[in-house]
Parts: sequence; C-alpha cells; structure tokens
Amino acid sequence: MVLSKLPGVGERLAQKITDHFGGEDEAIASLKSGDIARIAEIDGVSPKRALNLARMVAGQSGSFLATKEAEKLHRALLQDIVSFASCAATRERMQLLMPVENPAERRLKVSHSMQFQQQNSERMTTLSGLFHNLRQTRFANERYERVVVSKEPLDTFKKWCRVLQPGEGETWKDYTVFKSVTWIGSGAPDEAPDGWVILPKTASSELILPERTIDWFRQNLRTLTVVSDVVKMARNSTDSHPFIDELFSIVTGLEHLPEILESIDDQGDLEIIAEVKDTLWKVAKGLEGQVNDEVAQAMDDAKMNLSGAELLEALSDGAAFQRKLQEATSDVITEAMQKAKQSMVETLEGTGVRCPYDIFATQWPAKINRKVIDEIDQALEQKLKTGETEHMLMLAQKLGPLRSRCEDAVRSLIGFDQWVCIALWAKARNCVLPESVEHGIYIEEGRHLLLGCEPDPVTYGLGNAGENGDQQSLALLTGANSGGKTTLLELLAHTCILAHMGLPVPAKSARVGQVEALHILAKAGGTQSAGALEQTLVELANVVSDPTPKLILADELEAITEPGAGARIIAGMLLAAEAQDDTTMMLVTHLAPSILKATGRNDLRVDGIEATGLDANLELMVDRTPKRNHLARSTPELIVKRLVERSKGHAQTLFRDILGMFD
Repeated sequence: MVLSKLPGVGERLAQKITDHFGGEDEAIASLKSGDIARIAEIDGVSPKRALNLARMVAGQSGSFLATKEAEKLHRALLQDIVSFASCAATRERMQLLMPVENPAERRLKVSHSMQFQQQNSERMTTLSGLFHNLRQTRFANERYERVVVSKEPLDTFKKWCRVLQPGEGETWKDYTVFKSVTWIGSGAPDEAPDGWVILPKTASSELILPERTIDWFRQNLRTLTVVSDVVKMARNSTDSHPFIDELFSIVTGLEHLPEILESIDDQGDLEIIAEVKDTLWKVAKGLEGQVNDEVAQAMDDAKMNLSGAELLEALSDGAAFQRKLQEATSDVITEAMQKAKQSMVETLEGTGVRCPYDIFATQWPAKINRKVIDEIDQALEQKLKTGETEHMLMLAQKLGPLRSRCEDAVRSLIGFDQWVCIALWAKARNCVLPESVEHGIYIEEGRHLLLGCEPDPVTYGLGNAGENGDQQSLALLTGANSGGKTTLLELLAHTCILAHMGLPVPAKSARVGQVEALHILAKAGGTQSAGALEQTLVELANVVSDPTPKLILADELEAITEPGAGARIIAGMLLAAEAQDDTTMMLVTHLAPSILKATGRNDLRVDGIEATGLDANLELMVDRTPKRNHLARSTPELIVKRLVERSKGHAQTLFRDILGMFD
C-alpha cells in the first residue's frame, strides 16, 4: 500500500505521516491498528481526518452507511458498545468497526468470544481487567548524547542523536572528545575506549543506538507486562478453546519475555559496583576510625610488667623502651588492621576489584592511604563504565529482535480485546448473532438499545426474511404519535448495521439479508423551498431507482411539501423502489390512504401501531408491535382527550368542544 495513493492524501501529507511514524510500513501498521490519537498528532490532521485515514487504510470506505442519519446511528451504537472496552486503546481501535462486505470472519470471532463468555464468565472478566493496562506502544521523544560515526550516511538516526561522517584524514582518535560513541565499519580502535560501541557495517539498528532500544521497553513496560502476563497464562493453561487459543497464539515467539523484562533493570554486578563506589570513602574513613578505637580500647586493658633492671635500662636507653612498647602493642594493631582489611575485601566482593595488600599509610594513629583508596575508586569507575556499555549492548541484543514482535503482539491484543468487549456488551444487552440470509430483515422480540429505559420488545419483518405473510419488500408503517414508529425504524437500522458489522443484535432471534447500502431518510424539518425540494427529489429518485441491494428506512417524507403533493411524490418513489428486486423499504407515514390512492394499488402492505386508549395516569396504551395489513389510527383524539382531563377553565372548555368534533 502506498499512502500517497489514498483518496485525499497527497505526496506532502504522505511524507508527513511517514516522517511521524519513522517509515511508511510503520505508518501503515499504526493506521491499521486504529492508533487515532497518534495520527492526530500530525500537524494539520484533525481527529476526524485521522479516523477517516485509519478507516481507509483498514479498507473500510463507509459506503454502506449511505446517509448522515445512518452514520449517526452507527456512531451511537459504537458509543454504547465501546463503553464496555477495557482501555482507551481498544476504544480507539473499535472506531474502525464499520459494516463490511463479508462479515463472516468477524461473526466467527464474535461467536467464539460469546461462547467463551457463557462458559467462563469469571475468566472473561479477568481478561478485561488485565487488558485495562493496554496502551499503544510509543518511543520516547528525546535525543541521546551518543554520537554515531559512520562512513555511510545514516539519516534516519539524526532525529535521535548526532550522526557524523569522518572527514578526509580523520581517525577514531579525533572522536575521543565525545563521551559515548558508536563507531560503525572500518577505522575503529583495536580496543574500545570507555563508553564506545564498535560495530560492523551490517549491525542492526537496535545496536547502533542501544539506549533507544532499551528505553522503548522501559517506556512501554506497563503494556509489555500485559503481554508477559498472557505468556505466563499460556504456560499454565490446560484449556483448549478457539477463543483462548487465539489469545495464546498472539504471544508465540515471546515465551521468554517475562524473564527478559525482569532483566532490564537488573544490572547484576553493576549495581554492586555503583553502590560500592558511592560508599567507598565513607567505608574507608570508617575503617580508619574503627582501627584506632579498637587499639585504644585494647591498650586501656593492657599491662606492662617491668623488672627493676628493665626499668633502669629504659631510663638509660629510650630506644630499647620503644621496642618493648612496640612488642606489647604490635599484635593489637596488626590484628585490628587485618580485621579492617578483611572488611574492605568483603566490601569489594562482586566488583571484580582486588583489595591492595595494605590500605593504611601509618600504624598509629592509623591513617588510610588516600592514594590506595583513589586507585580502588578509579578501578571501580573503569569497571562501571565498561560494564554499563557491555550490559547495555547485551540487553539491546536481547531486546532488539523482540521489539517488532512485541509491537505486533500489543496491536493484536488490542484487537483481541475488542472481542472481549463485544462479548461483555452482548451479555449485558442480551444480544444474539443474527442469521445471515439473502434478502429482507426480521427481528423477534427486538429491543431498541438507546432509549434510556427498558424497551418494549417488538417483532417485525420485511422481505424474504420475514415470517409467512410478512415477506413483502415494501411496507407503510402507520399509527399513533409517540407510539414507537420511529423507534421501530431505528431498531431495524440498528439490526441491519450490527449484522453487517458481524456483531450480535438486540433480539431473541433475527434474520438479516445482505445489502450494500443502508439509507435512512430522516423526517424533514418542514416545507422546503422550490430549490431545496428539487434537490431532495433528485436525491430520493437516485436512491429508490438504484438497483444496488439496499435497505431504505424513511420517516415521514411527506413533510417535504404540502400533504397532497407529498402523497403523490411518495407514491411514485414507492413504485420505483418496488421495481428493484434487491431493495427492501419501510416508510413511516401519516398519509397512507392518500399514498395508496395515488399509486392506484390496493395490494401494498400497510402496517399499524395502534393506541388503544389512555391508562389511569392518562398515558397512552400502545401495542408496540405493528399489526399486519392494518391502517392504524393516529392519536390526536387521545391527546385532546388527555388535555380535556388535564386542563382547566376556558382551555378545558375549548378542548372539550374540539373532542366533540372527532365523533
């Protein structure tokens, strides 16, 4: 796929997108995954355009939703479904759930997820909780102090670090002014200076800038932990179900990820070296004080027995007395210093740095040899620098090949989570997968999902999908104001949209014929001007005369002009629609008798939602399921009757007089 070939995407925008994602393949993968937020980060791309771009890349043009009203109902349905999603990434991904030409694959995935939900509801809830931490993966937006030196141009790295090409006569020594260097290809030093990485020309990009590779894993650790947890679940699972098998297949090739993730911040000896280096001088001064304290304490308890002759000798020969004193104290001092040296040896364990023979400059009072401690400190620094570079390279070598697999796994888990979401939604909304048929639509005890209250179930059908006697392709729906005509129209639209998305529908059972377009023609806002009426009629004519397989749901089209003309216009439109074998149409209207008269036909189907009266609270009593081939009364009489009961004074008298006119 070439981005610049997409409708509305020129060379300039395609380049912007490619640069933003770091490559065209990466851009297309991210667009397919529905990463709307990241697409919208691009200068000049709004969230709406980002969504359209993602849908185009996913191969979903949106042509099935042929009118703005159809698009509006689709958005409302999605909003209800995604409220069950585990995380924001899944909610974004599910914006790509459009009606598709062949929903068989989706139906299979949904069927597996619903079945697993029924059999393992607790585990499904656990999965939803686990996926709460899913996020789209990201690189950290930062530059690194590493300098990449290569005779070949490496422009892709210029966004993240400094990239240099050696000039004529330059050698590696000219670059020792830099602290961290990656030297690629010939001309490298035989022994790498501290902080340098020496690589061949064929080295992978993950090793050229190892800090960035490792930072990607650190940046996305929360999300990668989800992948790791799925790996652990796969290790311990003995289940076999298509749904859970698909989940575990996502992490194939990442079996060692949990242990590798644990090693990211586990630097082993480096941590010991860093800690020892930080505390070295404090430990040395502590040992100095320890030796002096121990010697002083030992001398407080020491006794020196001298004979008279020895005492006279000491008075005449001071040197001899000093020797006597030294003999009496040497063992104490030696023991204390040996103990201190052993403590230093233990301190340096695990660092790879040896403790010198003597760490003291003087015996009494004991003084630490600063030069010796400085040498230990420098050795630790050298070990730390070398170790950090080696550890970083080793880690980048392990992590680098896993990054693309991890990215794929995260995208797949977000895609998988949408089936978890749909199963939870279907359970909560009591939905079932509809039967896919060739023509028409039928719902048994269907329920409108978005009324904000408990809906009355409705059974209704059109076309070959309908029950016997209800298989006409066209029907006029008549009846009570506020009786549920528009609600039934929207319920049919919901069912058609969900079925073509491959999703379950809110009904006890349903059959839905495959069509290429859904046209919802909304109730007009009032009588139109001549120009607007002409445009509306052209649009209607194009819809009803088009042989494309479609479902048309129209709501009181007569409002486009005066009733008499409106009835004749609609009659012509109905007859044109009837002539199209693959068209199914329902029209909500208050002008059924006039429309039938204008067609000159008496065999067109007319269904009615009848209001039977007012209950004790003066609310309409309505049978929401239409009566077949029945012209239902509208409700103005009942409304006026209610107003008589609720009004007072002159208004009540007026409404009583009007009510009498209905007799």
